[in-house]
Amino acid sequence: MASFSFTSIAKCVNAIHVLVLTLLVLNLSSLFKDLSLAAVAAKHSSSNSVYASHHHGHHRSRHHSNHPDPDSNERLNQAFLALQAWKRVIYSDPHNFTFNWEGPSVCNYKGVFCAPAPDDSKTQVVAGIDLNKGDIAGFLPEELGLLSDLALIHLNSNRFCGILPHSLANLTGLYELDLSNNRFVGPFPTVVFSLSSLKYLDLRYNEFEGPLPPQLFSNKLDAIFVNNNRFTSINIPASSLSFSASVVVFANNNFGGCLPPSIVNFADTLEELLMINTNLSGCLPEQVGFLYKLRVLDVSSNKLVGPIPYSLAGLAHLEQLNLGHNMLSGIVPAGVCSLPNLANFTISYNYFCEEEGIICQNLTTSRGGNIAFDDRRNCLPDRPYQRTQKECSAALEHPVDCF
Repeated sequence: MASFSFTSIAKCVNAIHVLVLTLLVLNLSSLFKDLSLAAVAAKHSSSNSVYASHHHGHHRSRHHSNHPDPDSNERLNQAFLALQAWKRVIYSDPHNFTFNWEGPSVCNYKGVFCAPAPDDSKTQVVAGIDLNKGDIAGFLPEELGLLSDLALIHLNSNRFCGILPHSLANLTGLYELDLSNNRFVGPFPTVVFSLSSLKYLDLRYNEFEGPLPPQLFSNKLDAIFVNNNRFTSINIPASSLSFSASVVVFANNNFGGCLPPSIVNFADTLEELLMINTNLSGCLPEQVGFLYKLRVLDVSSNKLVGPIPYSLAGLAHLEQLNLGHNMLSGIVPAGVCSLPNLANFTISYNYFCEEEGIICQNLTTSRGGNIAFDDRRNCLPDRPYQRTQKECSAALEHPVDCF
C-alpha cells in the first residue's frame, strides 16, 4: 500500500535538513575559516562542555559583571548586550539552556558559537545560535539586531511567541533561519526578505497567517518550509527568474484556489513540492509536468478535479507521486505508470475509471515489486477495494473539462 503519512514526510524533511546543514557548513567554511563541522558538533554534543571546561581549566568567579568586557572586541560587546536583553524576556527555561548566560564571555554561553569574523580573522564574533529543543518560552527582542555577524539561528521546538523583530534585517550574513515548532504569530515575516545571504528558511508549525507574499518566490532561497501554519493564499508571480529553491513544503495551510500555471517558473531548480491538505481546487495544470527536475510531488488531500495531465509522463526523475484523496477522474496514463524512477505512486480515494495499458493494470508485478502502488477507492473495474457503483455514477455524471 502506498501512502504519504506525515511521519514519512517529516523523515524526508529531516533528511533535507541534514543535507542543507551540510551545504551550510561547506559555505561557512569560506566565511569562517576556523569553524569546522566537527568543532561545532563536538561543542554541541558535549553537554555543558563549556561549563565543564571552566571548572577543570580555571576557577570561575561566582559574581558576573552585567556590563560588557572593556578588554573584549566591540562586536562581542554588542553580542553581550543582545543576549542579555534576550535572557530578560525569557520567562521559562525548563532545561536550563541559558543557565550560564552571565558575564561578558558570550562565546562560553551554552548554544552560542563563535568563530573568526569573515572580514578579520583575528576578531572573534558570534556566528551561530542553536537552542533547538529547549522548550524555552519568551519572545525575540529588538536587540537581536545587534548580532550582525550571525550566520545561523536554530530555535526549533521551543515556545517563543509574538512577531519577529524588524531589527533582524541587520543580520545580512544570516544563512539559515529555523524558527519551526514555536508560537510565532502575525503575517508572513517579510523581514526575511532583507536577509540577502539567507538560503534555508523554516517557519513550519507556527501560527503565521494571511497570504504568502510574491517576494517569497523571487528570492535566492534553497529550501522553503512554511507548512502547518494558517496561510490563506499563494501568489506565484508570472515571472520568477530569481527563484532557486529545490525544496518547497506548503502542506497543511488553507490556500484554496487553483495551482497556478506560473508554477512552471520553478522548473530549473525545484525537486520536491509538497502541497498536502492546502485546500487546492480546480484542475492540476499541465505545467506541473514541465518541472523536469521533480523527484517528489505530493498534492494529496485537496479538492483537485479532472484528469492527470499527460505531461506528467515527462517527469523522468520522479520517485514519489501522491495524488490521493482528491476528486480526480478519467484515465491513469500509461506514461505516468512507466516513469523509470517511480517508487511510490498513490491515486487512492479519487474517481479514476481506467488504468491505461497493461503496465498500469499490473504495475506492482510488472516492476518486479520495486514500486508501491495504491489505487484503492476509485471506480476501476476488476480492481479490489473500489467505490460503489452509486458513488461512481454520481461523481462521473458530470465530467470535468480542464482544457
